[in-house]
Parts: sequence; structure tokens; C-alpha cells
Amino acid sequence: MVVPGAEAPASGPSVADLLREGIDRLRAAGTERPRLDSELLLGQAAGLERTAIVAHPERTVDRAAAAAYEAAIARRERGEPVAYIRGVKEFFGLELHVDARALIPRPETELLVELAARQALGRLAARDGSAAAEPLRIVDVGTGSGAIPVALSTALGAGGLLGAVRIMATDISDGALALAGSNLAAHGLADVVALSAADLLPADPGMFDLVLANLPYVASGDVPHLPVDTSFEPALALDGGPDGLHVIRRLLALLPARLAPAGVALLEIGGDQGAAIVAAVVAVLPGWACRVEPDLAGLPRVALVARDQAGIAAGPGRIAGQS
Repeated sequence: MVVPGAEAPASGPSVADLLREGIDRLRAAGTERPRLDSELLLGQAAGLERTAIVAHPERTVDRAAAAAYEAAIARRERGEPVAYIRGVKEFFGLELHVDARALIPRPETELLVELAARQALGRLAARDGSAAAEPLRIVDVGTGSGAIPVALSTALGAGGLLGAVRIMATDISDGALALAGSNLAAHGLADVVALSAADLLPADPGMFDLVLANLPYVASGDVPHLPVDTSFEPALALDGGPDGLHVIRRLLALLPARLAPAGVALLEIGGDQGAAIVAAVVAVLPGWACRVEPDLAGLPRVALVARDQAGIAAGPGRIAGQS
């Protein structure tokens, strides 16, 4: 109802008009997915699911939401990742808070979680339900946003196995640890995963059954040539030294003293580092076994490292020292 003499509020722009403008601007800026990015940013600004944005292009959006969307498009034009603009990223079917304190979780890292869950389940099953067995000790090294321990804990919790494991997560960055803590709390896992500030492994002198790590693995010379989005992420989480494996080699050198006799380390690597990680294991850990698992694209993605082949479950890949 319009009161006589009062001016009716002006309707805001339509979803279709806003999307058209956003797509055009992001396409001109050279973004890879201008339509998807525009839909996600408009959905957040307007408080709508992306499906509603796609299904109802005729819908109008109030001017406050339109202004928020315009500001978000401007940030994306400058190269800022959509995940940082929205403040959230989906990983392993879970919503995580993300910001510039830590690397944005990548889909490729989900393979590391899957393999870690498989290793944990297999080792727990081999105990034949012995109540006297010590908890399986797991550490995620360089946890960043906490994506790996959140996803792994959720997977193990779904099977009622959280009581049979002890999970730690470390990072050298206090900001990253704070971000990981907020994600653990948001998923009800603050009392499940212990966070520790550490350069690689925690000061706790104990051994671990599973060592998980998505450490920086981009060669220093390649960092300046990465997509502009990555320039908004912490360089500490990307730069892996001259050949990309400097930090990973440092972790490998710690394994003899910190990996349990039958334990296994699962290390994410770059898609071109399959042969290099096998060579690194041979050089740093003579006699140890290494198998490289490919991702869905068929690229080397996760190296499994153990004292011998018995510590690595059967599967595709190459074993260090074998032809």
C-alpha cells in the first residue's frame, strides 16, 4: 500500500542486469570463470542461494545488496580470490572460513584426506577392537586453515572412531593457527584436534602413526608466474624453495625420529613432482619406501612414505628403489 503523497520506493536492479554487468567486467579483467564468480558474489551480496540466482534472473535486488555486489566485483577485478571475498570455501563437502591468513583449500587436497582416512580405518580395523590399544596418533603439519584435520575428523567421527585417535595440527603462523581454531570450533572439533605452534613437527617428543602434510611445493622461480589470485595468499604457504621440495625434504629428515615403526607419512606434491619426490626419499631416507598416488587428472599428487613397503597399502604407484 502506498500512502497518498508519499513517493514509492524505487525498485532495485534485476539479477539479470547485475549479472550481465559483473560478467562483462570480470571477462574484461581476464578472470577464468566470470559467470560463476558473478553468480557466487551476487548470491552472497543478496543473501540468496546460487540456484535462486540462476533460476530467477527477473528478480530485483535491493540497492544495498547491489552496492555490496559492485564492491565485491571490484575486488575480484583486482584479482582477489572469490573465496577470500566471500570468506568461505567448500572442502570435502564442508564449509570452511578462509581469509588471507592461510592458503585457500584446493580440491586436490581432498585426495590426501581420503588416503589418510583409509590408512586410519585400516590400522584401527587391524587392532581387532582391542580396548587396550593406544589411540592412533595423527599429526597434520602446516595445517593452514585446518581443512585437513576438520575433514579427517569429520570422516572418522561419522564412523564413531574419534575416541580411537589423537589428532594434532601444527603451523608456524599464529594467524593460520587462529583461523584453524575457528574452523575447528565451527565444526564442533575444538576439543578433538590439538593445535600447536611449530616449525613442522610439534615439540612433543612422541611418535606419530600418520604424518600428513600439504606443505609449500611451488618452486621459488615459479611463484611470480602463478595466477594473480595466488598473490593474495601467504607466500609462506606457496614457496617451496629452488625446486619446490625444500620444506618437504626438511620434514622427511625428521621422520626417522618421529614416525612410528609401522607408520606412514602422506605428503601432497605438485603434479610434476612424482619422480622428484621419489628421488628425494631415496636421498634423504635410504631404504625407505615411497609410492605416489595420482589425482583425478592422473597427475602425481600424494606421496606415501614409510620405512618399508609393508607400511604402505597396496595400490598404484612407484616404490622407491624398485624398477
